[in-house]
Amino acid sequence: MTAKMKLAIAGVAGRMGRQLASAALEAGHTITGASEAPASDAIGAPLAKLIPGASGDVTPHADVAKAAKGADVWIDFTRPAATLEALKQLKAAGVKAVVIGTTGFDAGEESEIVEAASELSIVKAGNYSLGVNLLCALTKRAAESLGEDWDIEVLETHHRRKVDAPSGTALMLGDAAAAGRGADLKTLRQPPYDGPDAAREAGKIGFSVRRSGGVIGEHEVTFGSEKEVLTLAHSALDRSVFAHGALAAARWALRQPPGLYDMNDVLGL
Repeated sequence: MTAKMKLAIAGVAGRMGRQLASAALEAGHTITGASEAPASDAIGAPLAKLIPGASGDVTPHADVAKAAKGADVWIDFTRPAATLEALKQLKAAGVKAVVIGTTGFDAGEESEIVEAASELSIVKAGNYSLGVNLLCALTKRAAESLGEDWDIEVLETHHRRKVDAPSGTALMLGDAAAAGRGADLKTLRQPPYDGPDAAREAGKIGFSVRRSGGVIGEHEVTFGSEKEVLTLAHSALDRSVFAHGALAAARWALRQPPGLYDMNDVLGL
């Protein structure tokens, strides 16, 4: 029987926050707290009005310490600034593990997460879908097997409201491809194709971005030679795939010592 968890959901009134909360309740877990931005209409209102099946005693808070009280795991799919602010308070609040699905961190912010992982078990991933993480593994394998005369391009498509680009998942795929080539993505990343002198550099990894309607997430990696093209692709049809993956990561993280982990660790890839 799967152990039940006590969870706090950051940004619970958002699309992903609602999905996470609903999936957690369906799986029999307890939502002990939730957070929202100070200006949100959800602040102070019973969570049950927002999420069917939630306890009427739980209300979203802008204060992280109050939102995290009583939780074993904090699940955060919000914005970089909000996630980093939460990490400063979670250890003192008694939280044991953190699942981060927020994307768009810069190098300095990534360092703050590494520091927080000295006290907390943190799983951080650009995507919590099983299919996407298998796609990353396949991308690395293909990059290892195919020579540098095969051009690598990553195309991602998301809904019009997504603000960071390329997506965290696209960068995960780029990292996997670069690792397959035995290098770092910072070294192999192709500058954006724009302007009259935007020729492709040999051996580089290119990125293309589309924003359209309500697309949940589509990712495609192509390996192209002069004579053939190999395409690896994934499409998310329902946000619940991310929520279920995040819950699996939460269960796994609770059993781990402090440290920074990703979905490869969770899935044993």
